[in-house]
Formats: sequence, structure tokens, C-alpha cells
Amino acid sequence: MTVFPARHARRPAAGLIAAALVALVVAGAKPAAQPRGQASAFPCDIQTTERVVAVGDIHGAFDQFVAILRAAGLIDNRNRWIGRRAILVQTGDVLDRGPDSRKAIDLLRRLERDAQRAGGRVVALLGNHELMRLVSDWRYVSEGETEAFRNRDSEDLRERALAVFSAEAEKAARAAGKPFDAAAYREQFLKEVPLGSLEMRIAFEAKGEYGAWVRQRAAVARINGIVFLHGGISEPVSMMGCEGINEAVRKDLQSLPVPLEQVPTLFSASETGPLWYRGLATEPESELAPTLDIILERLNARAFVIGHTTVAGKLTPRLGGRVILIDTGMVNGNSYPGGVPSALEIVGDKATAIYLDRREPLEVPSLTATVGAN
Repeated sequence: MTVFPARHARRPAAGLIAAALVALVVAGAKPAAQPRGQASAFPCDIQTTERVVAVGDIHGAFDQFVAILRAAGLIDNRNRWIGRRAILVQTGDVLDRGPDSRKAIDLLRRLERDAQRAGGRVVALLGNHELMRLVSDWRYVSEGETEAFRNRDSEDLRERALAVFSAEAEKAARAAGKPFDAAAYREQFLKEVPLGSLEMRIAFEAKGEYGAWVRQRAAVARINGIVFLHGGISEPVSMMGCEGINEAVRKDLQSLPVPLEQVPTLFSASETGPLWYRGLATEPESELAPTLDIILERLNARAFVIGHTTVAGKLTPRLGGRVILIDTGMVNGNSYPGGVPSALEIVGDKATAIYLDRREPLEVPSLTATVGAN
């Protein structure tokens, strides 16, 4: 008997959940604070002579994220921005799997503000796991992520949620001529709804503190002719250009929530869309090379820097550096054996892989074009 959407279920009863949570907030639960930090404009024409540092998937690995930002010289031991006019690009998937995604988002939001004050910039892009959170796909949410939203009012909020859902379930049972066991329903509800989970759902609603921030994220950034994004650009999608892709994703985000059956129709949910496409990382280089030339030309770009597809342990250039894979499995262990924190630093025509214990030059001929060229 499932009395409430389980943590790993894919968006069941979303309309009922939203209505119940809204009712609870109106009835006295504290709404989330309004989002802080700068809105993410479509960053398709950034030009800089400063260094650019890109970090791939975080997946709740806050400590590793902090460690690599320090190794890259972007933050100090108190996690304050010291990168001056540098640009930090984070290519999405801050959420899920690891326990500390809330702390990672909070750090990114603070660095957005602090970097801007120092003349630098933080470009935090959208990943497929951020989209999954917005469409109530909770399959990869970790216990620690839920626990991070627990507070002193959590038990009271859960009791009031239980009253709402129990009343609905009893009403439905009576309409169907079936008995309703309130004690059994309560036992199952408490099992399926850990403390903190309701607060997390509220926080990722459209007007919630984190939901509003995620909805401001762009999918693609182009800096000095290098395109950064989470998944990749397929040949059909490349015809939209950087601005068109971002606009299409923004429309999707503004349309949420949508009924479950409509999720697969979203551009952002497409396997060939910018959040999910893996072809740039997985297709044989001999087959990809001719198409890649076309894709790059349409994007007015000379290289791609992407996350999403894990290359545990080491940054991996492909096709002469025209594609650089930067998701090195920051959440190591069972999910990514051998994974390590890493960052890609680009200064002019030189690229460097940054790890916690060393720096390694990368041979990427695609970067030898003049800095600032599109």
C-alpha cells in the first residue's frame, strides 16, 4: 500500500502533492525564502582575457567541490571568493546521489554574488538532475539530501500532511465501497515520508527558494568560442544555436509543473537535447568528426566542454580537444569507482587539468585560436 509518493518514484500524483503542500503552507508552514543571487541571463557571448575554470558534476559531494575550488585558487579556507576576475563554470548536476547538494547550491549562490562584486563571474548551468527535481523525479535523491531540509517544525508539518492525505485516502476508499484502516495508513505514511522530505518538495516548487534558483539556470554558455553545457549538442539541436537552445529550455522551465504524460514531450527531457545527449562523449571519433564540424560551425564555436558522461579519474579530451569531458566522478565509491574531484582551467590557448594533488597540461589544439574569437 503506497500512501504517499515514495522517494524513488517518478512523479506520481504530482497534482495532489502540489495542492496538499500549498494548502499546508497557507495553513501555517513557513514558506521558503526568496532566492538570492543573480539571475542567469543567456550567456552566449562572453568574452574574457581572464582565466576560465570549469567544474563538472557535483552530485552532492560538497567537500570535494570545496576542495577542488580551493585547489583552483577560486576560494579560500573560509569558502570566500578569491578568484578575482576569473569565470567559474559549473556544468550542472549539483543534485542527487551525494548527501550535501543543498550545501553545494548554497555555496554556488553565494559565489555568484561575491564573484560579481570582485569583477568575476559564476556561470551555474542546468543539468538533467536539476530538471528531474523540477518534474518530481526523486529516484536519485539521497537520505542526506532529505535530512538537510529537516528542522524543528518538520514533525508538525508531517502530521498536518498526514491529515490531508489520510482524509483524501479515506474519502476515496468510501467512494469505492472499501474499508479504510487509519492506523495502517499512518504507519505506512511515516515510513514513506521521512522528516525533511516535505520541506524539500516545497523548496523546489516554482516559488520555493531552490526551485526559483534552478529555473533561472541557462543550459548553454559560450565563452571565447568554447561552448560549455551539461550533456551535449546533437546535430538537429545545433540548428537552434546557443540562444535558441537556451530559450527553448527556459520555456520548458517556465511551463513546469506539467502532467506526467507531458514530461517526455519537453525539449529539455529529450535524449537528444542539451541535458541528456551523450553522443559527443560516446560516439566513435571516426564517425563523429564530420558531424562535429557542422555542429561547431552552427554554434559559432571551436570546442565543447561537457559533463554528464563520467570518465572517472581524469579529464578526457576527444577529437583533438574539440570535446573535453570534465565529469570525473566527484562522488567516488560505489557510484563512480576511481572518481576524483577535478577542474579544467583555460587561460588563453592553454588548458590545464587541476586535481587535488597536481596540475597537468592538456594538449588541446582546438584552443590555439585567438582568444576572444567566436
